Amino acid sequence: MATKNVKAKDNRFVDTRLAGGMGMKAARQDAEALLRRATLVCLLWEDLAYQDGVSVADNIASLVPQVEARKVADLAIECRLDQKLRHVPLYLVKEMCKHDSHRALVAETLAKIIRRPDEMCEFLSLYWEKGKSPLASQVKKGLAIAFSRFDEYQLAKWNKDTKTIKLRDVMRLVHPKPSNQEQAALWGRLLKDELATPDTWEVGLSASTTSEAKKAVWERLIEENKLPAFALLKNLRNMESVDVKPSLIRSALANAKVDMILPMNYFSAVKYAPNYVREIESMMLRSCAQFPKLKGHTIIVVDISGSMHTKLSGKSEFNRMDAGISMAVLAAEMSESITVYATAGSDGTRTHKTSIVKPSRGFALADEIKGMYSKLGGGGIFTRQCLEYIGEIEKEQPDRIIIFSDSQDCDIIDKKPKPFGKKNYIVDISSHNRGINYNGVWTSEISGWSENFLKYIAAYEG
Repeated sequence: MATKNVKAKDNRFVDTRLAGGMGMKAARQDAEALLRRATLVCLLWEDLAYQDGVSVADNIASLVPQVEARKVADLAIECRLDQKLRHVPLYLVKEMCKHDSHRALVAETLAKIIRRPDEMCEFLSLYWEKGKSPLASQVKKGLAIAFSRFDEYQLAKWNKDTKTIKLRDVMRLVHPKPSNQEQAALWGRLLKDELATPDTWEVGLSASTTSEAKKAVWERLIEENKLPAFALLKNLRNMESVDVKPSLIRSALANAKVDMILPMNYFSAVKYAPNYVREIESMMLRSCAQFPKLKGHTIIVVDISGSMHTKLSGKSEFNRMDAGISMAVLAAEMSESITVYATAGSDGTRTHKTSIVKPSRGFALADEIKGMYSKLGGGGIFTRQCLEYIGEIEKEQPDRIIIFSDSQDCDIIDKKPKPFGKKNYIVDISSHNRGINYNGVWTSEISGWSENFLKYIAAYEG
């Protein structure tokens, strides 16, 4: 009796479907890869397009014990230092405290991820979210190390009365040991609530009652180089409203440090202060100077589908498309030559709509991509179809393809994408449980919305 030829099951798929159950079967990934997906773009407790914030946090908690302790610790540090996230790295360490296999690394990790004094209070709020309990010795040790790093200016700036847990509470709980008499005296002033008032823009403005007084505060802080880059970008419109000297603002933008600025921050700044578009754009492109050029030809694909209009957080003015576009602008700037495409499609017919984008620079490129939305529609992304279409247009194999998407592919036909570059990257800007990083298809899946994806690609291709 003849046997039937049974098609082997492709184990690169799992039974879970993307796009809220309406799309492609998701990729099979190990626990470490899934944890990276869940954290590197996670604004903790915020709902996603197809997933609520509580289930995102529960997913992270379930994955932590499945991943080697050192890798979880390194991921927490990456979330804080590279992706510039605040709450999810604290949450990762809080979950590490629960497991004997991970607890030994809590102190050193906690000390590395706490960059502001108020984050010690926030960690304890997470630690006690289900009721107070004694602090683990590793937590006390890590918080004590972190506490010892902060000077009077930093402690005073973040010593907020609105906090349920205050900095002096942290000090009494973890008993940091002063390294000298000066530090002992400082901590004594903290306990007595006698810290010197910090010279910050918040303090200066709160004490100013007239436009002239506010103008004087802004101009003095800029001249004394006491205005951080983020505060500068955030307050450009406020400075204009009180007639701060334009030459002073332009000088501040030209000399600002860009270390902790996300690509999206530049787009927000130019939205509210268009008179300084040239200076803001120069500041943004200056941040690219630290990266080597990506050699050869790069094809950039930006997902502008409906789910990409999901807000990054309930309070954010940005959505996923803003994040994807801002990173695409940086990728274009760092590539020797580029072709840019925008893609979306029709959910009704399950077909893609993809179009080439005029390869402008900076904010002009962002405007070109945004202008494609009405033309391509707000349906889902169909990655396989999109790449097949681009492959028919392109005459030569590109050195790399970079797709910026939320990986919520809406194609119901379970056929994997076939990227055709020498290297092929999908940059995922969502923290959904699953995506389309099928093994053997992509050179790498990169999670995040900071400029560090460029560092990764440059190092990988090194």
